[in-house]
Amino acid sequence: MHKTLRRHGFLGVFHGLAISVLSLFLMAGVTLSAAAQSVYEPSRGSAERRDILNAIRPMVEARVGPPVEFVVSWMRSGAGWAFVNVNPQRPGGGRIDPFLTTFASQAEYMDGLSTYALLRYQYDRWNLVDFVVGPTDVFWDGDPLYAQVPPGPTPY
Repeated sequence: MHKTLRRHGFLGVFHGLAISVLSLFLMAGVTLSAAAQSVYEPSRGSAERRDILNAIRPMVEARVGPPVEFVVSWMRSGAGWAFVNVNPQRPGGGRIDPFLTTFASQAEYMDGLSTYALLRYQYDRWNLVDFVVGPTDVFWDGDPLYAQVPPGPTPY
């Protein structure tokens, strides 16, 4: 009888509670893991990658002049969102001088022409939602707009 009381008494309740809490953490981990797995880098040559880059091209070309191609430093897509970090250059690898662009008066304060863009897939196409050229900090951290983006597309 003493064993029965111990098993079903305080220790039994504590043991059951501990197993329940552990189960919740494991289920949350599986959910977060599944969400993280749904974010991916669109492969080179894919239509999705091309469409994302083409959605930001007009904005970049309006500021640095056409034509541009991109060196992709970071690209993640998932749940209808994409976040990219690209470095524009002239076709074939030609350097773009920031002092010869619309950024001429700001160029010395910028981190080059490194461009970050947030996109949303709506209306059967990728749409530019936000962008920054040459930031010197993690501009999206704390921005309420980026609180809407599921975990994974942004680097940190």
